This record gives sequence, C-alpha cells and structure tokens, in this order.
Amino acid sequence: MAEKSKKIKLTILETSDIHGAILPINYANNEERDLGLAKVATLINQEKKNNYNLLLIDNGDLIQGTPLTYYYSRIDSSKINPVIKVLNHLKYDAAVIGNHEFNYGSEILNRALQESVFPWLSANIILSEGGSCYTGKPYYIKTFEEGIKVGILGLTTKYIPNWENPAIIQGIRFEDPVEYAKRWVKVLKEEEKVDLVVVSYHGGFERNVETGEPTENLTGENQGYQLCVEVPEIDVLLTGHQHRSIYGRKINGVLVLQPGTQGLVLGKAEIVFEKSDSEIRIIEKNSELLSIKGIKADSEVIEMIKEYEDKTQEWLDRPIGKIKGDMLVRDHMTIRTRDNALIEFINKVQMEYSGASISNTALFDNHALGFPSNVTMRDIVSNYIYPNTLRVIRITGHDIKAALERSASYFEQYDGKEIRANEVFSTPKPQHYNYDMWEGINYIIDISKPIGNRVVTLERGGRTIDLDKEYEVVMNNYRAGGGGEYIMFQNKPIVKDIPIDMSELIANYILERGTIEATVNENWKVIY
Repeated sequence: MAEKSKKIKLTILETSDIHGAILPINYANNEERDLGLAKVATLINQEKKNNYNLLLIDNGDLIQGTPLTYYYSRIDSSKINPVIKVLNHLKYDAAVIGNHEFNYGSEILNRALQESVFPWLSANIILSEGGSCYTGKPYYIKTFEEGIKVGILGLTTKYIPNWENPAIIQGIRFEDPVEYAKRWVKVLKEEEKVDLVVVSYHGGFERNVETGEPTENLTGENQGYQLCVEVPEIDVLLTGHQHRSIYGRKINGVLVLQPGTQGLVLGKAEIVFEKSDSEIRIIEKNSELLSIKGIKADSEVIEMIKEYEDKTQEWLDRPIGKIKGDMLVRDHMTIRTRDNALIEFINKVQMEYSGASISNTALFDNHALGFPSNVTMRDIVSNYIYPNTLRVIRITGHDIKAALERSASYFEQYDGKEIRANEVFSTPKPQHYNYDMWEGINYIIDISKPIGNRVVTLERGGRTIDLDKEYEVVMNNYRAGGGGEYIMFQNKPIVKDIPIDMSELIANYILERGTIEATVNENWKVIY
C-alpha cells in the first residue's frame, strides 16, 4: 500500500541592514521616502495573514544609522531601544549581530540584546574568556505544522576588527564563519535532526552569484559564496551587509537571498516540504523581494515610536551656529575633484581636536547637502552620517602615497568625455565613503593615467614629501583600521584615540565659535 503524503509550505521573511530606519522619511529634510520598518511592518502583517508557517528573521545592522537611533544611543536611552521595540511588536523569531551593532558601544548593544524578546544569534562571535558564544546562542530551533523542524544558525562577518574601535570589541573574537558553519550545521543535521537548515549570515558574496568569478579582493569580509560551496548542507542562506538585492538564485543548490537596505524591500523565501509516514523532504525552494513602494506605513509602529521621534526632531532643529560663505554641496562628483569648503572644514575639525597636522576624510554618500548658512544638528548628522571616532596613527610617506592611489582608483580612466566613478565603488555596494580627501599636504591626481600611477604631485611644506619619513595623520577609526581596503593603515602605531563621535566634535567646534568662515586653500585637485 502506497504511503500517503502531504505538502506543507514554510515562508521565511528576512530584513537586513535596516540601519535604524523606522519611519519613511529623509531626516535631512523630513520629506517622505519609501523605506523603513513602519512600511515593512505592513507587508509582514499581510504575510502573516496568508501564511500559517512563518519564520521572521533580521540579519543585522539593525540598531544604528539614523538620527533617531543616534539620539537614543547618545542623548536619551532611558527607555527601550526604539528599533527593538518595533521588532518585539512584530514578533521576530531571531536576529543576527551585524558589524554596525557595535558602533554605539557594548552597553547599548548588550541592552538591545537583553530587551529583545527574541534570541540574537551569532555562532562565530566568541567571548575570549571561556570561549562561549557572545550572544549566548549559536542557533535557534522552531517547530512548525506536522512537526517540521527548522534550525536557524546565525553568523557574522569576521572582518569587524578591521573597522571597529578596539576598546568596544575587547574580549571578543571574530572567528571564521565558514568553519563555524561546518561545525554547527553538522550539529543541526545530526543531533537536532532538523528538516531545514537556515543560515542567516551578516555578510555578502565575494564572487559573482552566477559565474563564481571573484568580485572583490578575498579578504574574508564576505564569504557567502564560500559558505554555499563548502557547506552544501545549508538549505537557505540569508545574507546582507552589501546592501544588494539578490533573489531567485541557488548556489550549489543553496537558496540565497539578500534584501537590500533600509527596508526598501522585504526578503521572502518559500519552502515546500512533502511529508509522508516515513520522511520529510524538501521538494521546492523559491525566493523573491517584496517592494514597499506605495505601501502604507503601519499606524501602530508609528505611534509606538512617536515619543522618540518627537524628541529627535526637536534635537535636530536645534540651532548650532552660522556659516559665512558657501559650504553647500551641489554636485557630488565636483566636490571629489577639487578642494572645497565642506571637506576642508571637516578636516580642520579633525586636526583641531587631535593635534595632528595632516588629516583625511570623505564625503560619505551622494545624498549629502553640505551646510547652509544657519546650521542645525540636522545638518550635521545628515552630512556626517556615521558614529565615527578619531584616531591619530603614525605612517610613512609611502603609506600616504599608497592611500592616495587607493582613493584615486575611485575614478575610471579619463576617456576625454566625462569624469566617471569606477563601478567597483558602486557595485555591488555603494562605497563613496571610501574616497578620501586630505588636508596638510599638497597633491595632484591625474585620472588620465592608469590606476596605481595617478599621484603626480605629493608635497608638504613646499617640498616633495619624504616617502621614508614618518608622519602623524588623523582619520576616522574605520579608516585607521584599514577599512575600505586601505591596508597600508593596518597595524600602524596609534598615537592618540579621541573617543568622541565626529558629529559631536563638529557641533562643539561650531558652538564654540558661533560663526564659521568657509575657506578653500586649494591644496589638492584632480586633473585629466
């Protein structure tokens, strides 16, 4: 007599790289935008109505990234973290630690973990003392209809020590996610006897998902492709970190998914099982991205963070001082091709508070508007969008030249028509923040020349810089650790740490002076 069988569907919903975005607004001007958890919540609630078996996971970089989360973490953290409050309300099943979870410090992160009614997972973040998992749990088991057992393993990019302030991650090890996946997937399959292995990895793909060709230097920052190839027992790999939109793909039989950033879309995977008296097997796996464009924001989510938002908006509109002259950004390519008042000002602030006479900084994204004549906190946090601190490191002239060549690779080789950004700085993830501009030295970059040979002038004090001499340079902590493939800065002597957010330093600088004069000393330019 033939066995009777039954088909059972499981839906997995994934958010990733929300970066504190709850409300559908642009904080620079409060204009409405199609993004944020309030709109994602509407989609989640719709899916819950239509799917009995549903798993809801956040893949990391959750609690940092907007003025709302900055105000909570730095000004008033007396109540529950607003982002955690929303995830609790939406009944998330689990979350994974992302690299930006550490940005506001261990106290804010640990509070977020404690306030969550769902488990946080990250098998490869290990406490140095005792060797236990930092989050307490490497994986989570959930049982669905007909006894279908699903194991969710959390993993995080191991590259965090190259970006984060060492004081924040002291006592923590970031182990290789592939090796830890091999260990724990075996436990899930052989000991826990799960029917589906879901790995939620806060990291992306180091290779083209279709061809397998490398798309970046294989530093270990992104190991999604390697996970699929070396741990084929994974059934579904949820990814993030790169802010890409990836769906409908399988690598080595592993279904992969990545839902962009800021809640622009909701990742959805559907798994169909066939259950008989003797076995449960997977017969179908598909994935898609659900857009929030045109979706109405959930009124309950908006209401539950209203108190946080009102305080944030009041703080953002607080006057700081005045700008005499022009510090506005009108064209984001032009500002990267010749010295300008905004970048010169940020470098001046860094040099003032660090005591260093050489500095570098970036224009962090292409939404920056610069500073108007009357400056508020909104203007500051809209232009300096990361909670970076400063570090002074001792480097050689060779290192300075190598760093300038790295920045110069931002441009495609000039073809006589127009200046274009090298696509590796925008694909697969926008990385405009990895082009630095310097103060305290004089230099010229010629983008008609091949990458690696573009620095045609490099001077200090009217003389060609001594490449063998050592110099003290101030930069943000991300860059000082080698972030953005600035490997020439890694493991260099640290002269000074300034553990205060740059946005706070900028605000203090303006408050102390009242009026800031916009200046441009033309110490650098790009030619072709």
